Amino acid sequence: MNMNIKKNPTIILAPFILLRFLFFFSWIFNTAAAAAAVENTKIPVNVGVVVDLDAPSGKTYLSCIKMALQDFYASYAHFNTRLVLHTRNSNQTVVGAAAAALDLIKNVEVQAILGPETSMQASFVVNLGDKAHVPIVSFSASSPSLASLRSPYFFRVTQTDSYQVKAISSIVKNFGWRHVVPIYVDNTFGEGVIPFLVDALQKVDAHVPYRSVIPPSATDEQIEKELYKLMTMQTRVFIVHMMPHLCSKLFAMANKIGMMSEGYVWITTNGAGNRLRSLGPVVLSSMQGVLGVETEVPTTMELTEFKMRWKRQFQQDNPAIIDVYVDVIGLRAYDAAFALALAAEQVGDTSFGFQERNGSFSSTDLDTFKVSQYGPKLAQALSNTRFKGIAGDFSLDCGQLQSSRFQILNVNGDGVRTIAFWTPENGMVKTLSSTNTSILSTSEKCDFGTIIWPGDSLSVPKGWEIPTSGKKLKIGVPVKVGFTEFVKVTKIPSTNTTDVTGFSIDVFNAAVEVLPYALPFEFIPFENPDGTSAGTYNDLVYQVYLEKYDAVVGDTTIRANRSLYVDFTMPYTESGVVMVVPIRDTRRKCAWVFLKPLTWDLWLTTFCFFIFIGFVVWVLEHRINEDFRGPPSHQVGTSFWFSFSTMVFSHRERVVSNLARFLMIIWVFVVLVLTQSYTANLASLLTVEQLQPTVTDIKDLLRNGDNVGYIENTYVCEILKQLGFDNSKLKPIKTMEECDVSLSKGSAKGGIAAVVDEIPNMKLFVAKYCSKYTMIGPIFKTDGFAFVFPKHSPLVPDLSQAVLNVTGGEKIMNIENKWFSQESKCEDKSTTPRVSSNSLGLESFWGLFLIAGMASILALIIFLASFLYKHRHVLKHSDSRASKWRRVRAMFEIFNDKDISSHTFKSSQQRDGIGGVGDEVKASPNSNWPESPFSYLDHTDKDFVLFEGQQTPSTTSHASPEMVPKIELDIIPVQEMHTTPVTDRFA
Repeated sequence: MNMNIKKNPTIILAPFILLRFLFFFSWIFNTAAAAAAVENTKIPVNVGVVVDLDAPSGKTYLSCIKMALQDFYASYAHFNTRLVLHTRNSNQTVVGAAAAALDLIKNVEVQAILGPETSMQASFVVNLGDKAHVPIVSFSASSPSLASLRSPYFFRVTQTDSYQVKAISSIVKNFGWRHVVPIYVDNTFGEGVIPFLVDALQKVDAHVPYRSVIPPSATDEQIEKELYKLMTMQTRVFIVHMMPHLCSKLFAMANKIGMMSEGYVWITTNGAGNRLRSLGPVVLSSMQGVLGVETEVPTTMELTEFKMRWKRQFQQDNPAIIDVYVDVIGLRAYDAAFALALAAEQVGDTSFGFQERNGSFSSTDLDTFKVSQYGPKLAQALSNTRFKGIAGDFSLDCGQLQSSRFQILNVNGDGVRTIAFWTPENGMVKTLSSTNTSILSTSEKCDFGTIIWPGDSLSVPKGWEIPTSGKKLKIGVPVKVGFTEFVKVTKIPSTNTTDVTGFSIDVFNAAVEVLPYALPFEFIPFENPDGTSAGTYNDLVYQVYLEKYDAVVGDTTIRANRSLYVDFTMPYTESGVVMVVPIRDTRRKCAWVFLKPLTWDLWLTTFCFFIFIGFVVWVLEHRINEDFRGPPSHQVGTSFWFSFSTMVFSHRERVVSNLARFLMIIWVFVVLVLTQSYTANLASLLTVEQLQPTVTDIKDLLRNGDNVGYIENTYVCEILKQLGFDNSKLKPIKTMEECDVSLSKGSAKGGIAAVVDEIPNMKLFVAKYCSKYTMIGPIFKTDGFAFVFPKHSPLVPDLSQAVLNVTGGEKIMNIENKWFSQESKCEDKSTTPRVSSNSLGLESFWGLFLIAGMASILALIIFLASFLYKHRHVLKHSDSRASKWRRVRAMFEIFNDKDISSHTFKSSQQRDGIGGVGDEVKASPNSNWPESPFSYLDHTDKDFVLFEGQQTPSTTSHASPEMVPKIELDIIPVQEMHTTPVTDRFA
C-alpha cells in the first residue's frame, strides 16, 4: 500500500489543487458582487438636455455633453454622484423648447437643464427654471438681453455678445471708417447686441446711419430687396449679426448682386464667426474677403486629443453626417456638463425631491409647479466652481462666463486664416506669445498684415462711395449782391447756364483736387425764381439738413446752433467779428504839446538827476576847481548851471578831477540819448498824421444810440440784437459802396457810425478804403468760414484734411492774390491806421538812469574815502580836550577850503610867477567864501583849540584869554606855505 502511494503522488496533490480553484472562483464572484453593490450605491442626479436634435448642431452639442460625462466619471470613478441625462428635442422652436423644459421639470423632476440653444428659447426656459428653482445652464444663448431676467438659477457658460462689440469697434477704428450699417436678424438674438454695438461704435467716432433688419425666415426676394436698398446708400461697411444658416443666404445674395466686389467691407460677429471653419466651400466662395470675429480658444494637447476622439465617436453615432467640425459652442457644452457634474458631487447626498408651493392652486401647469429642494444648493455649487476647462478657464461671475480673447479671421479661398487678436487687456494685437499672452504694438494702429478684401483687393476700402453711378453732389451756394469776392453767381443767358466763381469756390475746387478719389458735384444757387437770394445763411445751411442739398460752399461761418444739425469742415479763413469805424487825425495843436513826448515820471526823474549830478560834480570839483568856488549862492548856481547846460552841451566850466570826468562821460551819454529821443518823438507829434478811430468800443455805440451797419442776411444782426441794439438802429448793408456812403454820413445824418461783420469781409472793405476806415477787434470770437455737409458725412474728415493741405501751402496764397490783391488802392496794404508812438516813459530809460546813479554814488564813495584817509589824523588826534564835534567841524572846514596841494593850483601859481619869500598870498578874485588858513596869517580858533601847546598861527578871534594862551608864531615863507598841505602843517 505504501508502495502504491509513492508511485502515484498525483493522487495525493489532487485535493489541494481543487481547493485552490474553488477559492479563486469564490474570490472572483465576491469581487463582482461587491462591484455591483458599489455601483448600486451611486447617487443618480437627473439632468435634462434641451437641444435641436433635428439640426447637426444639436447632435454635436449632445455628443459633447455625453463625452464630457464619460471623461469625468472615468477620471473620478470614486465620486458618489452620477448625472443621468434626459434628452428632449426643442424642434428648433421656442414653444418646443418650453414644452420640453416643462416636461422635464414637471414629470421627470430633473435637478438641472443643459440648454436650450438659442436666446429666444432660453428666455422662456429660464423663467420656468426660476419658478421651479431648477438651474438652467446654457452654453450657447449669448444675447445680452437675457441679463435682464436677473434669475439666480440662470447660468450662461458662454460669452455674452456684448463682449465682442469692443473687438468689432477696434477693427472699425483701426481702419478709420466713419459710417457702419449693422445687418441683424429680427429676434432676441439679433436685437440684444445692437445697443451695445452702437455705443461702442460711437466711442470710436463711427456713426450708424441705418439699421438693416432681416426676418429669421426671410426669403431670397426679401434679402435681395434689402441689399439693393443698402446699395443706394453711401456706407460700404456692414456688420452682420445672425446665425450661420441665414448668414450664408445673405452672402450668397450679396455676391449675386455685386456687393462682394471691391470697395465693400463685411464683418461678421461670432454668431457666424465661430462656425466659419465648419462652413463648406460653396458657402465660403460667396464670402471671400469677409472679416469674422471668433472666440479664441487656447490650443492645448488635451483639446487636440479631444477633437480627434470626438470626431471618431460622432462619426460612429451619426454615420450619415460627414465632414463635421466641433466649434467653440460644442467645447462650451463639454465644459458645462463637466462643471455640472462637479457641482453635483460637491452638493453630495441630499434631498432630490420637489415639494408643493404653499397655498398654490390653479388649473394651469405653470402655476402648479413644485419647487426643487436640490436646486438652490446646486446653483450655489455652480457659482463656486472653478477649473481649467477644455475651452479655457471656467469661472462664473454672477452666473456669467467672463470675457476672453477673440480672433479676427479673414476668409480666403476655401478656408479662413487668423490675421489678429483682440484681448481685454491690450485691445487689438497682431500675435500672441507662446504663453497665449498678447504682444503689445508700439503704434496706435494694429498691423494686420495682408488682408484680402472683397473683390480680391489688397487696398483698404475707404468705407463709403457716392451712391448710384453718375450721380453728382448737389452743392448749394449763396446768392449775394455785394462782397462777391467770396461767391459770385453769374447768369449766362446765351447758354442758359450759371457760372459760380469766387474765393470760396476756388478753395473748394482746390480741396477736391487733393482728394485721392473723384468727387462729382454741381453748384446750385440758393435763389428765388427772380434770381434774388432765397433766404439767410441759416436758411441755406438748414437746406442740407432737409436733404435738399448735399453740401453748402460759400462764406458760411461755423456757428454752434448750426452744428446741431450739420457738420463743418476745417475753416479756411481767419475767425472773428470786427467793427469798422472812420478814422480822424488827432494831432494836438496846443501850447503844451512840447511836454507830450515824455511822461511825467520821466520828466520828474530827469529833473532830479540834473540836480543830483550837479551836486556830485560840485562835491568832486569845488576844492580844486576855481570855477566851482565863491559865495554859496554862486557855487549852487554854478553847479546847477553846469548840470542843466549839459542838456544842450553849452557848459563852459571845465572839470579837472578824474572822478568828475568819468561821471560826465556817462552823464553826457545819458543826456544825448534823452535829447535825441525827445526830439524824434516831438517831431512825430507835430508832423506825422495820428489817425485814431472815432469809436473803440461797441458799447459806446450802444450808449450813444448810434446806428450800426451789418452785412445783409448774416447772423451778425442776431448778435447785435443780443447785445441790446434796437432793431431801428441796425442798418443792413449790401455792397462796399453803400457801406462807404453810410459811414461817411455818420449816424447823426442818417448813416451809420460803424459796420460790424466778419474779418474776411471787413478786410476787403478796409483794403479798398484804407485811408478812411480802420478795423477794431475782434469784438466776438468765431471759427471762420467752412464748408457744410450733412451730419456725420464721411466726406467731412477727408475734405477737412484736404482744406488743411490747401491752406497750409502755396495754393491759398495764389487764390488770395487772385481775389483780394486788386481791392487795395493804398500804398500801405496794412489795415492798421498810421499812428505815432506814445509818450516815452521811464520804463524805456531806467537802465541809463541806473548806470548814471551807480557811477555818481561810486564817485562819491571814492572821493569820500580818499578825503577821510588823507585827513584821518584830524579825527584821531590824541588831544582829548578837543571835542568830537569840533573835530568833525574842522573836517567840514577843511572840506570847504581849497586844496592848495592840488596840481591845478600849483599850475596856476607857476603861471602867475608866485614863489619868492615875502610875496603876499592873495585870495582868488572869484572867492568871497572864507579863505583857507594858508591864505592869510590870522587863523580861526579851530586851529588854536585843536593844536593847543604847538606853534600855530595867531588868531584875531575873540577867544577868551583862559582858552587861548599866548604862544610864539612861526613865520612860514609864502613859498613853503603853498607847497605844504594844510593837514601836514597842523600835524
